[in-house]
Formats: sequence, structure tokens, C-alpha cells
Amino acid sequence: MRNLEFNKQMYEYSLWRAKLIQSIEMYHQWRKRYGMDNPHSTETILNILNGLSSDRITLAFVGECSRGKTELINALFFAGSGVRFLRSFPEHTTMSPTEFFYDEAGGSYIRLLNIESRLEDISLAEFKLKPERWTHFDLNCTSPTQMQEVFKELIATKQVDRQMADKLGLWNEREAAEQGIINLEKVEIPCWRHALISFPHPLLKQGLSILDTPGLNAVGTEPELTLKMLPGAQAIIFVLAADTGVTKSDLEMWLNHVYSARGGNKQGLAVVMNKIDAMWDDLAGANGYEDAIKSHIKSSAAVLKIDEQEIFPVSAKQALLAKVKADDALLKRSRLSALENYLANDILKQRRAILMRSIIRNIGFLVNESANLTDTSLANAASQLEEFRKIDFENQDMTGKLMAETRDRQHIYLANVENFQASCRVFNIQAKMLIDSFAREKIDGIINSTKQDMAKSLTTYGMKQNIRKLFDELRDLLQDSIDITSETRSLVKAIHKKFKDEYGFKGIEPQLFSIRQYQFELEQVFEEGEAFRSSAKTTMTEQSIVINKLYSTLIAKARNILKQAHTDATTWSNGVLTPLMHQIKDHKKQIESRLLMLRKINESKGSVAESIAALEAELEPLKRQRNELASIIKAMHLDACTSDKT
Repeated sequence: MRNLEFNKQMYEYSLWRAKLIQSIEMYHQWRKRYGMDNPHSTETILNILNGLSSDRITLAFVGECSRGKTELINALFFAGSGVRFLRSFPEHTTMSPTEFFYDEAGGSYIRLLNIESRLEDISLAEFKLKPERWTHFDLNCTSPTQMQEVFKELIATKQVDRQMADKLGLWNEREAAEQGIINLEKVEIPCWRHALISFPHPLLKQGLSILDTPGLNAVGTEPELTLKMLPGAQAIIFVLAADTGVTKSDLEMWLNHVYSARGGNKQGLAVVMNKIDAMWDDLAGANGYEDAIKSHIKSSAAVLKIDEQEIFPVSAKQALLAKVKADDALLKRSRLSALENYLANDILKQRRAILMRSIIRNIGFLVNESANLTDTSLANAASQLEEFRKIDFENQDMTGKLMAETRDRQHIYLANVENFQASCRVFNIQAKMLIDSFAREKIDGIINSTKQDMAKSLTTYGMKQNIRKLFDELRDLLQDSIDITSETRSLVKAIHKKFKDEYGFKGIEPQLFSIRQYQFELEQVFEEGEAFRSSAKTTMTEQSIVINKLYSTLIAKARNILKQAHTDATTWSNGVLTPLMHQIKDHKKQIESRLLMLRKINESKGSVAESIAALEAELEPLKRQRNELASIIKAMHLDACTSDKT
């Protein structure tokens, strides 16, 4: 399967996402049109739309230096330029993590963050919001040659004092001594810490994003890569070299930065054994070549503890040459097709399934609520029409009796409103306790206290203990939230049950707030931090910068998790009783319509037929409302979500 197939799959994915966005926007307009809109649903829907609009398929290429990652990226995505789009040189490899994407608003550019920024207590995510801090080069997308020249900056290095390299975490005295390097005054280091490259390549325009990482020396000293960027990628392609096998540094990177980034889950994780062309032996022939590849795959799989089928043998060099020259035989020999097939099918399908689960989780309840309320309104209107058709309105006593019954219903409705308002007051008190349990002041108090203790600690052990103390206190905070959440969930269930049992409301199962996801994510952050902190590379690197960067990354992730919990709790509390409110409004509308009809009939016997005709006419917009919703649900592919209505 050629790269054209990946292009096709990416295009179809982009088209599917665009249609999904359109159908969700239609659903939002439907809610507005029929009076079901409220701040909670609006915020939920707009968050989903923003997420889909900014969605990117991120493929991260990870491996030690000189494994051919850049050449593999060229072969997979940029062979259409007819040149080696991203330059790679035997004596120089990519020195800084590089992100390729398309920024429609910003245009075509390369932005480079200087290596000295490591000394600042600012995360990469924060730096990305400060374009002025980056060195900017415009890219001429009509000239691959000009772009190649600018891309040379990615391998730029400079000489600095050993002390500065030490502070930046790019020099280790003990490691240098083991290699026989002593009394070195100047050290060669990368000029840049991170690179952002935007240009309108068709795949990038459709939402593809590529992360090209340098070797262990850089990945091992950038916690944000390991703890945030790699876990956020849809796929990690770990690149080995067939001529070296799995080296000690390969294995360390795999265990501490790749496999751990997937939480031990192999989904979205592929291993590429590159440079298989180096294994060709003219004397051994084709059979010997095949046996050598199989042997390398078997040994690599055993070391990495993965299935042999999860390793893709490839020659990126041959694949690029074959695509540029349109040489099908050479392309087949490069064996790139299996990897392309994996990316085109498995990864994109996985991403699509993940997005659909997210849509169902976030607006499935709203859609179910809309369908239930619409069906109930239509059923009630049809029931009332059927009832009116059977009544003998010539009997004035009957008409009077119906009016009396309807006024009784009106009194019950008023009682419903009072009870609902009372329930809302009780719920709002409980909800405030839940929201306040995630208050930023509480979280920052714990963080600032631990940071002060950490500043006083001069040992790695002391820093480690402070990190543990931080997470223990955050766990305690979360435990308080768990208890409050349980009480709040019980209250919501009781309110819904009361209106169902006492007032005959339709039993729409309330959407309950869950804290489990935040617990899981917080524990995962702690585990990732421990794995990173205890890695051999981190232990051998100058501690003040690495541990501080690790701490800052952990803090940012933990704070964001709890901030999200606060936002979600607020959004949930604002909308969880909305279905009851809609049913009360619909109940009011039915009573008022019924009283109006009965008054007209009571005043003039000749208006019975007109009143029944009016009721029949009321069914049409309700049917249209239901049919519109059914079409939107089908367009969103949420049919299964509403198949078992509660």
C-alpha cells in the first residue's frame, strides 16, 4: 500500500470529521430552535466543536541518534517533493524535538526556541503561547530548496563553556570521564531546544502532525516530551537500526520514555527496524537476507518483550529513492508498505473510534434527553388529541368536569415548581461544596508549600520525598472530593426519583458526575514522574535542572487535571437538573393549551371541530421536530446512543 493510500485515508478521515462538526452544529441550532438550549448544553457542545476543529493526528517518531527517523519521515510523507525534503547528514542528526503541522492563521514558518530557555521555569506549552520568544524564519513553500536551507538550522550546534552545558543538562562529568573525555573547556551543544514547523502540505492541512524527536540525551532531559507530548500522540513509532540491533540506550529509551508513555499499553505503538538494506549480503543472497531480517526481528522482539508482528522491517533510504524515481520494484524491496498500511488503517481507525467515544460520552446524554423530551411531548399531544376525539362535548357537565380536572393539574404544576425550586436550592448548596473541593486556592496552597520545601532540599532523595508528599496531599484533597461527590450523586438521584414517583415525570436517568477519571489521571502522572525521575539518564544528569523541570511538568499536569475536574463539576452542576426543568415547562404548556381549548369549547359548541383540528395541527411541528432530530442523530452516527432510551 503506497503513501497515496495514507493520503486517501487521511482525506476520508478529515472529511468524516468535517461532516461530524457540521452535524453537531446542526444539533446545536436544533436545541436553540426548539427552546432546549441552556448554558450547560451550549458550553458542552462548543467545547466539543472546538476540540474537533483543532483535532490533529499526531505521529511521534522516537529513537536514538542515527537510526534514520528523519529519512523515514521523508519516505512516508514528503517523497512527493521529489527531493530529500528534510535533510539528514551522517555527521549531524536532528538536535531538537521538531513538530510539523499546518497553522492556517500563522502561515508557513519555522520557529526555534533557544536552548538557554531550559534555565527558565516556563513549560514548552507556555512558550508556544509566546511567539516573540522564538526565532522566526519564513518558509517559501514553492521552493523545496529554500526550505531545505532553512531546515539546516535544526542541526545547528554551538560551543559553550562546560559549566553552561552542565547547567543545561547537556553535560555529565562522570559520563564524559567514562568515555575518556577530560579537561574539556568547551562543549558542543544544540543551538535550539525545540522547533515548530508550519507549512501547507496536504496531509498537514488535513490535520496530520508529526513529532520528530532527537536521541536519548535530549528526550531524557525534557520531561515535557515524555510526560505530555508522547502520551498525547496517537501513535509512537519507535525506530531501531538493523545494523545495531537493540542497544543499551535503545532499551533505556524504550522502557523509560516510549513504553511508559503508553502506560504499558501497546495500542498505537509500532517498532520500525530501519536500514535493513545494510544487511544485504551478495554472497548470502536473497534467502540469507530474509533469514538475517527474521533473526534480527526475533532477537529485538525478545529484548523489547513484544510480538514479532509488531516490528516493521524497513529501508527508509530505499523507500524514498523508490518513490522519487517511481520504482515499484525498489519500493517493494524497501518493505515500507506494511508500515503505511498500519498507519493508514489501524491508527486512523483508532482515532476515529476514540473521537466517537468522546462524542457519545460528552453529548450522548444531551441527545438522549432531547429524544426523550421530544418523544414525550409528541406522545402527550397525541394522547390529548385522542382523548378530545372521544369526549362528548355536548354534555356541559363533562366539559365542566374536564376543566376542573385541568385546574387541579395546574395546582399540581404550581406545587411542582415550588418543589423544584426547593430542590434546586438544596442541590446548589451541595454542588458548591463539590466545586469548592477543587478550588484553585486549595491546590495552589499545597503546591506552593511543597515547592518551598523542595527549594530547601539539596539532595535527589529529598526532592523525591517532596514529590511524594505533594501527591499524597493531592490524593487526600481528591478523597474529600470523592466523599462530597458521592453525597451529591445521591441527592440528584433522590430529586429525579421524587419527581418521577410523585408527579409522574418520565424517568430520564440523570447524568452523574464521576471523579474516577481524575483519580486515574493523577495516579498516572505520579507513576510517570517516578519512572522518569528514576531513569538512568536522569540519575546521571545534573539534578537541579532535570528535577526542577520534572517537578514543573508534574505540577502543570496535576494542576490541569484538577482544574478540569473543577470546570467539569461546574458545568455538570449547571445542567444536571435541566431535564426536569424542561419537563416542567412542557407540562405547563400542555395544561395551558388544554385549558384554552376547553374554554373555547365551553363558550361555543361549534368550535369543537376547530379545536380538534387545532390539536391535529399541533402534532405536525412536533413530528417535524422529532424527524429533524432523528436525521441529525443519524448524521452524527449516534443511533446506537439513543436506541435504548431511559
